[in-house]
Amino acid sequence: MKTSKVVIGVDFGTDSVRTVVVDGADGNEIANAVSSYPRWKEGKYCIPASNQFRQHPLDYIEGLESTVRRALQAAPPGTAEHVVGLSVDTTGSTPVAVDRQGTPLAMLPQFSENPNAMFVLWKDHTAVQEAEEINHLAKSWGGIDFTKYEGGIYSSEWFWAKLLHLLRSDPSIRSAAYSWVEHCDWIPALLTGTTDPLTMMRSRCAAGHKAMWHASFSGLPSDEFLSKLDPLLKGLRGQLYEKTFTSDVCVGTLTSEWAKRLGLYTGVKVGVGAFDAHMGAVGGEIKPYQLIKIMGTSTCDMLIAPSEDLGNNLVKGICGQVDGSIVPGMIGLEAGQSAFGDVYAWFRDVLMWPVEHMIAKSPSLDGKTREKIVEEVSENLIMELSREAASVPIEESGILALDWMNGRRTPDANQLLKGAITGLTLGSDAPRIFRALVESTAFGAKKIVDRFRAEGVKIQGVIGMGGVAKKSPFIMQVVADVLNVPIKVPKSEQTCALGAAMFAATVAGLYLTVEDAKKAMGSGMEKEYQPDPARAAKYRLLYERYSKLGEFVENEILSMRKNP
Repeated sequence: MKTSKVVIGVDFGTDSVRTVVVDGADGNEIANAVSSYPRWKEGKYCIPASNQFRQHPLDYIEGLESTVRRALQAAPPGTAEHVVGLSVDTTGSTPVAVDRQGTPLAMLPQFSENPNAMFVLWKDHTAVQEAEEINHLAKSWGGIDFTKYEGGIYSSEWFWAKLLHLLRSDPSIRSAAYSWVEHCDWIPALLTGTTDPLTMMRSRCAAGHKAMWHASFSGLPSDEFLSKLDPLLKGLRGQLYEKTFTSDVCVGTLTSEWAKRLGLYTGVKVGVGAFDAHMGAVGGEIKPYQLIKIMGTSTCDMLIAPSEDLGNNLVKGICGQVDGSIVPGMIGLEAGQSAFGDVYAWFRDVLMWPVEHMIAKSPSLDGKTREKIVEEVSENLIMELSREAASVPIEESGILALDWMNGRRTPDANQLLKGAITGLTLGSDAPRIFRALVESTAFGAKKIVDRFRAEGVKIQGVIGMGGVAKKSPFIMQVVADVLNVPIKVPKSEQTCALGAAMFAATVAGLYLTVEDAKKAMGSGMEKEYQPDPARAAKYRLLYERYSKLGEFVENEILSMRKNP
């Protein structure tokens, strides 16, 4: 180690938690550990057909303790003694109902198996109706449009829609819930013993992008608005928060209990949490007007700009613009796609059906052989599809897909939308369909770029991060061709966790600002995908067809809702 100062970044993703132990001087990774969520992996508490996705707080607690301890054990002896700061990022909006002490209801015996008492994962879309009601009231009640800093459209993926849905649907939660807490706020509070909902330090990132918090509103939407939305919300504003904090602020230090559980000491400073994509943007060394694409199960597209440049410009149809949500002192703008890698995973799972339901039960094979075949096919299927799809000429298949398998996040959130595949023939094989699905996700990415530009926000470069960016050259090349811009990929395997470590270093006082930490601790870039002009020209024509298909499907779904 170049320094005696070490920091820890913890990244709570959709499927697992990752911890990195980092040299505070240069950002070099000393050790890391990853842990899958066991209950989530078993599919507990989730009903995918109903878009219900819940996670038990024990998955988070056990994963945090396991990964920090294992990462420190993998580091050189004595590393734990030099740790000075720890920060976390999480998915979001992922809120949970808590009691007066700030304990998630699922941690109480009577609610331990109730999905409504658990964290409502970002991709849970059970609150579509509530989101529609918020949008209607915001535009019609005659007062402030509280969605105006959220892109003008509130999503079922976000805080107020989710908690209102649970209050309406579960009387036991309604009577037991004192307040509601985002995952990224709860972990730092738990580690520092500051879980009181009334004094807990709340993330500017989470509040601004997902809960309609803004300084000009004196905090959250008014009690008058919330009461008009539903009397169940009357008075709840007073049990939440007014102030929010950027992630360069210290929440406190580890409690003696958590210092012991993690193998650290009580002097370790813990920073205010934020969402994974926002800290990941810092880990990817974001600069003004660079679009950072975190490309995983979904995408989150991050951009920062000086407030004086944006002025009063409110960008329509995105996931909010918030002062300090990514880099303190800059306006953070967020967009994204509700499904990206999840689209490919869905197709893999469709193709895996006969493997899992026929080969896995075949009496002609012994148990170990069956298990090995299923595992090998599942692990290699997308890679093989990518290899074959790369050889299919762009114009040959005639297949066109729409990437709304999990609704649409941006531009213009609408979680009722559905995906589509058109142009199928008897010659449409799996690689050709897969290529169309990849192209559809790239076209969805272009829709976001086009919206930013149409709203007067310039884009001066694109950086791709996450599992897809690191592992899928075919997909990355298609996206570069469709966007017709180069896409850089950072060296770091864990940019979100690295971003959290940069905030931890700032919170611990190793750097005056996050910008200083980013410059010192950044990993740099390892690869750049250059667009091919000929392919880009062909994709411009396909993109027009994609846009027309999207308009048709959206109109049909709207028509069916009006005339069921």
